[in-house]
Amino acid sequence: MEHRIVSHDEWIEERKKFLAAEKSFTEARDRLSRMRRELPWERVDKNYLFDGPDGKETLAQLFAGRSQLIVYHFMFDPEWDSGCPSCSFWADNFNGIDVHLAHRDVTFVAISRAPLAKLQAYRKRMGWSFKWLSSFQTDFNHDYYVTFTPQEMAAGTAFYNYMQKTPPVSEMVGISAFYKDENGRIFHTYSTYERGVDMLNGAYHYLDLAPKGRDEAELSFTQAWVRRHDEYED
Repeated sequence: MEHRIVSHDEWIEERKKFLAAEKSFTEARDRLSRMRRELPWERVDKNYLFDGPDGKETLAQLFAGRSQLIVYHFMFDPEWDSGCPSCSFWADNFNGIDVHLAHRDVTFVAISRAPLAKLQAYRKRMGWSFKWLSSFQTDFNHDYYVTFTPQEMAAGTAFYNYMQKTPPVSEMVGISAFYKDENGRIFHTYSTYERGVDMLNGAYHYLDLAPKGRDEAELSFTQAWVRRHDEYED
């Protein structure tokens, strides 16, 4: 790996120039976050019932006394024996964040379509502690565009990331945000998919700081290197 080598003084000057670009990016990201919070909301009127470690729970109960809820749509088809490797990579970043989010009036959960028994077994294998619920036999995943019907898969087209696409598998990733007001009304405030979930993976952002970056350009697809954390050869 060859690279331009300069003196320390030159390095400082180049770094200061790049710092200005970093600050501009941070300011742009702050503006984008404000725009996200200003988006209109939609009312959630459908009753969803999830299966979790505390038994059956409604969407309203998932808020756990708080006004905001973040849901990570974890890819885990009922027919699969294990969760998606890429979602597992993301989930390795989740342990311990729930207590911090709770102090900003936010509850965090993961939701998958696989039955609870499969989720609990996989959660134990991975050593995770975040709350994970099953939406099995509900419309929740399909309503939020992260599960596709056999008919959609056969037709080769489904609505994902706000457009019609050809889904590669029956489950796709996403993150959704909800708000519950003082009258108990629930609103869907935001959902993001594909590269929109990128910012929730701290490990990737550490790689972005490394000299070689994510180093994925020559792979067959961007996450071809990713394994579940107990499946790497070393």
